[in-house]
Amino acid sequence: MTAVPDRMRAAVYSEYGPPDVLSLHDVPVPTPAEGEVLVQVVASSVNDWDYHLLTGEPFVNRMSGLREPRFPVLGADVAGRVVALGPGTSRVSVGDEVMGDVSGAGFGAFAEYVSAPEAALVAKPASLTFEQAAALPQAGGLALAALRFGRRVQAGDRVLVNGAGGGVGTLATQAAVALGAHVTGVDAPHKLAGVRAAGAEEVRDYTREDAFTTGERYDRIVDVTSRRPLRAYRRALRPRGVAAIIGGSIPRVFFALAVGPLTPLAGGRRLGVPLWSANDEGDTAFLLRLVDTGAVRPVLDSVYPLDRVAEAFSRFDASEHVGKIVVTVGS
Repeated sequence: MTAVPDRMRAAVYSEYGPPDVLSLHDVPVPTPAEGEVLVQVVASSVNDWDYHLLTGEPFVNRMSGLREPRFPVLGADVAGRVVALGPGTSRVSVGDEVMGDVSGAGFGAFAEYVSAPEAALVAKPASLTFEQAAALPQAGGLALAALRFGRRVQAGDRVLVNGAGGGVGTLATQAAVALGAHVTGVDAPHKLAGVRAAGAEEVRDYTREDAFTTGERYDRIVDVTSRRPLRAYRRALRPRGVAAIIGGSIPRVFFALAVGPLTPLAGGRRLGVPLWSANDEGDTAFLLRLVDTGAVRPVLDSVYPLDRVAEAFSRFDASEHVGKIVVTVGS
């Protein structure tokens, strides 16, 4: 096993701003604490959380560090190999190939090494490359939380995924289809081919029509880009339907949080923000079963090396990507 060095390359930022505030620095390799392991990072990916913590916008993203970022090295998703164990660890061994969401442990995956609680890591499926595995943890967790919110999606349900072409949307579409649902995916015109490839039976170009006003009704709405008033969801949901808001404008998300986890609309319809935690054991196990059967495969938009991480964030900012943007660190 290769010896662990004292120093490593990491994408660091010391002030909020656009992607070009990121730069590579030589920093100390972290030491795993009680219950943690050191992972040699092979790949990570760009998530909404990473992007908004980088920019500090909306302002709520500065609450953990008003004057300067609390987490100088971002990167929530990690896929790599365990190279050292902290005290009190028992679930993983040196050499294990693992993946997970390390946002609850201070981020840090846009670096050659990251220290993470072993409880945040699971074995990387052999059927996935490291790049695919790095695209799965946070987006997959959010997608499944949206599909089980209120009640789990069932066979025969009609599901609308708004923002179906992104990382969360493509995974939510695949998982809903695997559960037997009929999925309608909404996104920009250049993303619709990717939405169909993810399994959506119908697609809607949001620049040409509003899927919430066509007269169609859905048992479940997964809204990754929420910007609509409550009446729009009421109009588009079937009786006893559920709308899960997992992204979009901060005022709209905060409003849904403020009015309750499952806001009654009318006719038994419900709307809210799924209560989600990174690495939920039930969701993770279910997601890995879908991966094992081949029903779910992360869609990779593009792959950037660590020294081009700013370009990866710029592509994310442009909202042109279909699926996930991955950053490779090692091999």
